[in-house]
Amino acid sequence: MPKVTFIQPDGSAETVEIAEGLSVMEGAMEYGIPGILAQCGGGCSCSTCHCYVADEWVAALPAPADDESGLLEFAWEPKESSRLTCQIHITPELEGLILHVPEQQI
Repeated sequence: MPKVTFIQPDGSAETVEIAEGLSVMEGAMEYGIPGILAQCGGGCSCSTCHCYVADEWVAALPAPADDESGLLEFAWEPKESSRLTCQIHITPELEGLILHVPEQQI
């Protein structure tokens, strides 16, 4: 299973293994990653699973679809690297993915 690292605003990090095919949000919920609320349960209808993708990983992900891009406008302090973790699905190529959890979710 690919490993994904979540870095909290205080700099602490937790690396977890997420099964291929699951979304990053599903893995975060399974491990109780602080700051990933996922209030819509992965339906891409809120922005409470927002994260910042580490710079070195941005190009490895497909561009966000229009619905995700629209929701990111409402995320807490969105950046170029902002993504909804419910829309990132684990593949072997994402081994070592690094995500930064924002200070809060909307």
